[in-house]
Amino acid sequence: MFNRLWLLFAQTVTILLAAWFIVITLKPSWISDEGFEAIVDRVTLKEGSYDSSTLSPGSYHDAVKKSMPAVVNIFTSKTSVKTKARKGNKQNPADPLFKFFFGDQPPDEEPSSSLGSGVLVSPEGIILTNHHVIHDADDIDVALSDGRKVKAKIIGSDPETDIAVLKIDTKQLPTPITLGKIESVHVGDVVLAIGNPFGVGQTVTSGIVSAMGRDHVGINTFENFIQTDAAINPGNSGGALIDTRGNLIGINTAIFSNNGGSMGIGFAIPVNLVKQIMESIIGNGSVTRGWIGVEPQNLSIELTESLGLPGNTQGVLLSGVLEGGPAARGGVKPGDVLTAVNGYKTKDVTQLLNQIAQIGPGNEANLKILRKDKELVLKIQTGKRPKPKIPN
Repeated sequence: MFNRLWLLFAQTVTILLAAWFIVITLKPSWISDEGFEAIVDRVTLKEGSYDSSTLSPGSYHDAVKKSMPAVVNIFTSKTSVKTKARKGNKQNPADPLFKFFFGDQPPDEEPSSSLGSGVLVSPEGIILTNHHVIHDADDIDVALSDGRKVKAKIIGSDPETDIAVLKIDTKQLPTPITLGKIESVHVGDVVLAIGNPFGVGQTVTSGIVSAMGRDHVGINTFENFIQTDAAINPGNSGGALIDTRGNLIGINTAIFSNNGGSMGIGFAIPVNLVKQIMESIIGNGSVTRGWIGVEPQNLSIELTESLGLPGNTQGVLLSGVLEGGPAARGGVKPGDVLTAVNGYKTKDVTQLLNQIAQIGPGNEANLKILRKDKELVLKIQTGKRPKPKIPN
């Protein structure tokens, strides 16, 4: 009797389990929470209909579409001097005789590499970038927007403005970027920065023009930056700063940062200066600037008082004059205070450098000088500015 009851119980449990398995597989909704009542029977959603060719208000898609193909990625490699020397040595470091004289030598170092951005500006394959992107590089590769990678050669560079000009030779180049007019750029204008930050790939960021003609930044010898809060990060160097029409208005060059990332203060070299430097490099192989051979020093309150000058005097103290240089030949002496060049006031050293550089070598410059309470105007012929010494 007991065995029959146990068999009946086991069969009943087996049937119930089989039924539960079938229900949970085919009709799981039958075993949902019994206490749940639908609060909403149905939901009606209204979805917007739009034409994919119509842009959202405030979109800069057209500007980016126009200019982005002309922005390229630049990859450079540099082999250390030590590695080059070893490659030039035909001795085998594993040779016992070599080890006896030179000891164990570490393995050759891998070439260091870096990346930046560049801008294609002509159908002849001319690319603009920063001097610091390609400085001392042994090999330069340019990745085009369509994925192709080509070799580039340096036409020339100008470390004092941080501009370099490259050239690539390949067929079916992307459409070059259109150069804008700096006169059309104003503080408050919306601008877009295009580049390859941190090597993640081509990226667009937006912001406004925060300031124009920014100098005294301490980045380059000759400074006249567009300041922007568009995010510029490592890898953006040499990339394009464009307006909302897609025209190039500057070459991104540097950021002010305490941590290496963007903090809302970026600097771009304005397109008019970039164009001037590029044309000089292409035409002459280098940039020629005026030079007079003086050691200028900004006037401080202490210097003004010690020289017995009026408190409101604006100018530059010429603390040194190169013997036999253009200024010395024109009668300039150490201790003179230069207040104007060709009728334009000179307020500080940066302004003086720009004034003389723009005159160009071989031209005449009229310097207004204060010397022992006397005002003089000296005529000098500018020379050619020597090439800067570039640290290794």
